[in-house]
Parts: sequence; C-alpha cells; structure tokens
Amino acid sequence: MSNLSEKQLPVQSTYTAKQGQYLAFIYYYTKIHRQPPAEADMQRYFHVSPPAVHQMILSLETSGLIERIAGQGRSITLLLPREQLPDLM
Repeated sequence: MSNLSEKQLPVQSTYTAKQGQYLAFIYYYTKIHRQPPAEADMQRYFHVSPPAVHQMILSLETSGLIERIAGQGRSITLLLPREQLPDLM
C-alpha cells in the first residue's frame, strides 16, 4: 500500500525557481520570527525593488501558493507544506 506522501503530486512543477525561493523565505522567516515577513523584509533579502516584491506576492497569490489579506501587513499564509518547498539559497 502507498502512504499519503506517495499519493501527493509534487508541487514543485507549479512554481518557478524564483517563486520557490520566495516561498522558502516566507516559510523560514515565519518560523524564526513567528510572524510572516513584510514586503520590505523580502526586498532587503532578495535585493529587489518594492514593485518587484509586490508583483511576486501577487503572482504567488494568483497561483494559489499563498493567501494574504490585501492592505494588511504581515498577513501572508503559505498554502504548501515544508516538504514541497525548495531549500533557501
């Protein structure tokens, strides 16, 4: 018999390598700080502009990889388990 993890389809094919890094950052930041990152935290980590971070957040939300409350800071929730996230580089 197969166990549950074998029945789950790998999600890695549903996001790009760059999206995977943002997802991993959100996961680890939330685990360490006990709250999701602000867009400014991602901007500093990835050395990108505010619009680039915001566009990535919108893209992750549209893809169904995260949930957030628009207009409310630090409201990102990952919709993937850790096992389906890449390592943070």
